[in-house]
Amino acid sequence: MKIVVLDGYTENPGDLSWEGLQKLGELTVYDRTPVGDPGEIIRRIGDAQAVFTNKTPLTKEVFEACGHIRYVGVLATGYNVVDCEAASAKGIPVCNIPTYGTDAVAQYTIALLLEICHHIGHHSQAVHEGRWESCSDWCFWDYPLIELAGKTMGIIGFGRIGQGTARIAQALGMKVLAYDAYRNEALENETCHYADLDELYRMSDVIALHCPLFPETTGMINRESIAKMKDGVIILNDSRGPLIVEEDLKEALNSGKVGAAGLDVVSTEPIKGDNPPLLQAKNCFITPHIAWAPRESRQRLMDIAVENLKAFMGGRAVNVVNK
Repeated sequence: MKIVVLDGYTENPGDLSWEGLQKLGELTVYDRTPVGDPGEIIRRIGDAQAVFTNKTPLTKEVFEACGHIRYVGVLATGYNVVDCEAASAKGIPVCNIPTYGTDAVAQYTIALLLEICHHIGHHSQAVHEGRWESCSDWCFWDYPLIELAGKTMGIIGFGRIGQGTARIAQALGMKVLAYDAYRNEALENETCHYADLDELYRMSDVIALHCPLFPETTGMINRESIAKMKDGVIILNDSRGPLIVEEDLKEALNSGKVGAAGLDVVSTEPIKGDNPPLLQAKNCFITPHIAWAPRESRQRLMDIAVENLKAFMGGRAVNVVNK
């Protein structure tokens, strides 16, 4: 079997091994493939039977031109870069990696929150610049510092990652309100309860987004929903950028209605320098979509990608998203 990885660098910048896939066939790995050049994508796939992609689009044009494709593996959970309808029409399973980053993303959500609460990076830089040494008091701080114990975190999307975030928040002494289309009441306890969205907006000091991007969730954080929230609420998003109307969030941050935002995702990635809603907003912490990226998490992704292909070769495809 010929196997092509179209954009392997993000998953494996050199600290992992492609050995698992190499054992399954003749492997070619490209670090990056121009996403706007269908001709080059088609050329690189060639007569490969198995194609792995992270963010390189596999369109109907690609499937029509590459008649040898029998399997598509997505090196991520999200699979919107693949025309699943076109793949299904040709009987090609599209398999994603659904659970590799649960702990990493939950941890990162809390890291964003703690940075907002303590501005650790800023204060460390201030010490290195000599400001503590020259301070007339024995300590100083430039921002209000926030204690989380006793506060309420609202979590929109209470799947594996949302539940992982809840466990850490509860360990910090926070109460949790959870919203999800499917309730599992066995998850409720003294400090964790389900709520409808309006109650969650009204009661939460911190709101974390852990829901998929569907038509009904696109732009769910907007001027109207923000108006229902507490003054000074903190909003966290390491799920999908388009869940938030960025212009509305900017207005709320600059007015103080939203106290701070911690974002690992934006509507267009990589972020554009002319993105005024976010880059010009007050108290907006933005990181470059790295919540998923600890080595341990990426190793799990690699291992699951190999097992997905093995399962397909054994006649029992798993993690198929275009059934």
